[in-house]
Amino acid sequence: MTPEPLFSAQDTLAAVEHAVELDQWDDALALLDADLMVAAGSRGLELRAQAAYGAGDPEGSIGSWEDLYRLHLDAGDDVAAARAAAMVAMYLMIDTGLMAPIRGWLRRAERLVGSGDQTPVHAVIAMVRTYERLWCGDMAGSGANAGLAIELGQRHHVPAAVLIGNVATARLQIFEGKTDEGIDILDDVAISLASGEVDAMTCGMAYCELICAAQGLALYDRAGEWTQAMERWRQNSGFGGFGGRCRVHRAEMLRLTGPCVEAEQEALQACEELRPWMRREFGWPLTELGNIRLRKGDLAGAEEAFIAAHENSWTPQPGLALLRLAQGDVGTASVLIADAIENPFDVPSKERPPYGGLRKAPLLDAQVEIAIAADDIDTARRAADELQAIADTFHSQALEASAALAQGRAALAEGSVRDAIDECEHALVTWIELDAPFEAAVARMTLGQARQLAGNNEGARMEWKAAAHAFEAYGADRWADRASRVSSTISVRNTTTESTSQADGTFRCEADTRTVSFDGRTTLIHDLLGMRYLERLLAEPEREFHALDLIAVESGSLPLPRQVDTEIGGQDTGHAGFHLDDQARDAYRRRLLDIDEDIEDATQANDLGRIALAQDDREFLMNELSRAVGLGGRARLAASTTERARTSVTRTIRYAIARIAHHHPPLGEHLRQAITTGTYCTYQPDSRLPICWKV
Repeated sequence: MTPEPLFSAQDTLAAVEHAVELDQWDDALALLDADLMVAAGSRGLELRAQAAYGAGDPEGSIGSWEDLYRLHLDAGDDVAAARAAAMVAMYLMIDTGLMAPIRGWLRRAERLVGSGDQTPVHAVIAMVRTYERLWCGDMAGSGANAGLAIELGQRHHVPAAVLIGNVATARLQIFEGKTDEGIDILDDVAISLASGEVDAMTCGMAYCELICAAQGLALYDRAGEWTQAMERWRQNSGFGGFGGRCRVHRAEMLRLTGPCVEAEQEALQACEELRPWMRREFGWPLTELGNIRLRKGDLAGAEEAFIAAHENSWTPQPGLALLRLAQGDVGTASVLIADAIENPFDVPSKERPPYGGLRKAPLLDAQVEIAIAADDIDTARRAADELQAIADTFHSQALEASAALAQGRAALAEGSVRDAIDECEHALVTWIELDAPFEAAVARMTLGQARQLAGNNEGARMEWKAAAHAFEAYGADRWADRASRVSSTISVRNTTTESTSQADGTFRCEADTRTVSFDGRTTLIHDLLGMRYLERLLAEPEREFHALDLIAVESGSLPLPRQVDTEIGGQDTGHAGFHLDDQARDAYRRRLLDIDEDIEDATQANDLGRIALAQDDREFLMNELSRAVGLGGRARLAASTTERARTSVTRTIRYAIARIAHHHPPLGEHLRQAITTGTYCTYQPDSRLPICWKV
């Protein structure tokens, strides 16, 4: 006789639902794996989709929604199949940014429900279509669908459709210059979120939208308030990739207020958390990391982050252009910023304004600074005036301060010293009110120049000293040093040139064996993880590396700088990337089929814009395939906090140095003295005997 099962299907289903309610995602998945009959049913598939997303498997979640779509389609339940198709489109929209597959699933949903009696599914479809149209630049279509989502959501009690429809309506109002009206709607949305009216997924989407809207408008006070609210939500109810997105927003706010080291920490952790979630938008946290490092004065680190963002199909401007300016390459900076303005960023994203003045404002701000460095006063004046017109359209103190400083810089370049002083003072006072010490210090630097030209040397020196103190407190040591040098024009730093000899060293790895040469002695050592960290430090003496940065480079979240060694035939030592797993390959095949269908549909409609966007999606996926990066990314570090990273990296480096000392005692002693570990790691050899390492 076959024994009776211990639990009925209803018991298992109830247990899964309870686990999902408690955010116990792994327990829910384990229960579903143990009862395949429940897992294959419609309710089981929907619960698996929720649990997989919460457990950090976005592709598994999308795959479950796709399975649910086919289940309902085979059963002849068109409305339920349409809902599942719309959910596939929504999850694709949240995490991939691939518009062609999103449109494909929306078309499936729309065909199934038709234009007959309106249902709750029509509200969900309108909600997703709102953002599909917004990201493709169809503002009229987006507005119409937002209105429909609100109307149908209210009629059929779909709170998510109402909330997201209102958020989209607010953003559209803001893009059109109706700032006050848009902000009023967003304030109402924030109240709704605080009351817990919607599910966790919708709440995460809406919070992210609120903050992106405020950041795009440079309303940093509201962005800060909403970031804190999202952080509280994340601690209690957040799931999926929203925690990582929240970290990026925190990094953005810390970039404004300081300290810089905490901003970098948040950005690095965001990159760690978001790699499995984001596709085309992964360049967003990388660009933020680059912007922070640029302010910190870590130009090499900023370069790595900006290049990584570009490799992820994201524009790192204006940060990259400003980096070139900081590196002294004014010509390249001018070309980069002009190209960014003339050829706008067109990858669909909710993280940046999709078009218009708000997207252009930071580019124009940078162009003024770069043009003045290039002695191109005409370009500086045109950019400053255009930025002023944008600030006049959108009600934002930060935009007004940026425009005032741009006007001050242009006036100073034109010789209008009094106007420059007035504009810079306006910018300075506003940035201080906004608690933006870095921006305030930058304004002080220009104000100091203007006061000096007006004959007020003491006033100029006071501004520069204040700027130096502000930069130092913020953590922008490079800029603090510059301000100090400018303020110390009376005293000249005495320098002596000493004749020093330069020693050579080798710390090169081939396969799993490392060749080590130092102090006239060469040995071979089996390679270890800690030695790869040491290689990173030896390659750039005196540069501080965050422990998370070392982990990220080694594991592939950030690329290792490519070095060409002519002695070994130009071997490329860059990171090789990840191999695709079976789930990733299957997902790519499905996405590519969706893209081909979208191209065919757009071709029949002679929609050239949509064809171009779909071809961009195809190119992005093909590039990802060529780089062999799995959709799931690498396994996220369980210990991704700074403290765990600090402990792990310190222990690993110390063990590696101990192994080196066993085989090569002089080098081991040198590394013990020159390597500093902790939250930041660095290699600081004795300056009297520099060593040129071959790595």
